Amino acid sequence: MARNRCLIPSSPPEVWDLLSSGRRYGEWVTGTQEVLAADPHWPDVGAQLTVRVGMGPVTLDDTCTVRVCEPLRRLELEAQAGQFGSARIAMKLIPWGGNTLFILDWHPIRGPGSRMHGMPVDYLVRVRNGMMLTKLARIAEREHAAG
Repeated sequence: MARNRCLIPSSPPEVWDLLSSGRRYGEWVTGTQEVLAADPHWPDVGAQLTVRVGMGPVTLDDTCTVRVCEPLRRLELEAQAGQFGSARIAMKLIPWGGNTLFILDWHPIRGPGSRMHGMPVDYLVRVRNGMMLTKLARIAEREHAAG
């Protein structure tokens, strides 16, 4: 499992606003080229988000399904990427003063990622997820300052 933590200088409701807008995932999820479809009921359990991920001309359509939703506290997704398998992505928001301690856990469930799971893969995922949390924090901080 790859785990990342980030202290975001915004309140949990402000951070939750970003998580609860499926159309905004492309702004902060590293590797997302385009949000293709966002269920209007996002982030209710069972709602789906379809995104195109990749680098340059190499792309893959990925579907995320909400498995757990506790507004303002916790969001867990299952990301399915075709033959590459699926992964569990768990996000937890913890109030920390006027800020949010954001914890992100990523764990492969099925496919090649689950068989290659370990130090090298987890390290690369931690680097990617660290970049993602940095983007999320910058957006939340910018919107906090503007609001």
